Amino acid sequence: MGSLTASPVFPSLSKQQSSNFSCRRRSKKKNQAIVPVARLFGPAIFEASKLKVLFLGVDEKKHPGNLPRTYTLTHSDITSKITLAISQTINNSQLQGWYNKLQRDEVVAEWKKVKGKMSLHVHCHISGGHFLLDLCARLRYFIFCKELPVVLKAFVHADGNLLNNYPELQEALVWVYFHSNVPEFNKVECWGPLKDATAPSGGASSGGGTHTEKFKTQATPISNWDLPEQCQEECNCCFPLMSSIPWSEEFSRENQVGSGTLSEDTC
Repeated sequence: MGSLTASPVFPSLSKQQSSNFSCRRRSKKKNQAIVPVARLFGPAIFEASKLKVLFLGVDEKKHPGNLPRTYTLTHSDITSKITLAISQTINNSQLQGWYNKLQRDEVVAEWKKVKGKMSLHVHCHISGGHFLLDLCARLRYFIFCKELPVVLKAFVHADGNLLNNYPELQEALVWVYFHSNVPEFNKVECWGPLKDATAPSGGASSGGGTHTEKFKTQATPISNWDLPEQCQEECNCCFPLMSSIPWSEEFSRENQVGSGTLSEDTC
């Protein structure tokens, strides 16, 4: 991933009156304007040889609907190496070094079962905690949008045995949380099923368009892409009951009001 500027702490998310939840939608015209900017940081290509995977207390035979499963991914611009930890909680030790605190280009994700349906929830830090990040928020957002398909491919490659054992997880929706103190970028986007979300954000799909354009033609109703909400009372259809990502819970509290309707958005 490209260098994403510095920030020493987690962001303080901005409260918004309007909904921050959106389905990922991009027009071809706007996409063409964005791609040249992102290309300044090189093509988004997944290279398995540069991926280091750490399995920490997880079992590939255990379904993530029964045992918590979290991904912590960091990247070094110096070595071009990607480190991915697969564990039951965030691998905090992976985020403690000065370099990682400076770059803040980590991506963390967790599997969740909500009302019986599995989904993958991915979190990215856009801005907050340092004024330089605020100035670069738009660029960081574009870079994350461009690089996230590579991150998702890393998840799929590293956890290949799990996905082979439970192929239905490829159909799980991917929800991407962008954390920012800039209201424009503090939001959630649905990237569709995991099997499609790994397609390059600016590339062509087999159908001739971008992967997001392909979603528009699928039979899945938009109403099925509502952000999943866990049951308020104890149940057997939701797992885990508490998120292993602290900023996930904070984001949910910030956006409880007016978050039920998805609005069209561009990236």
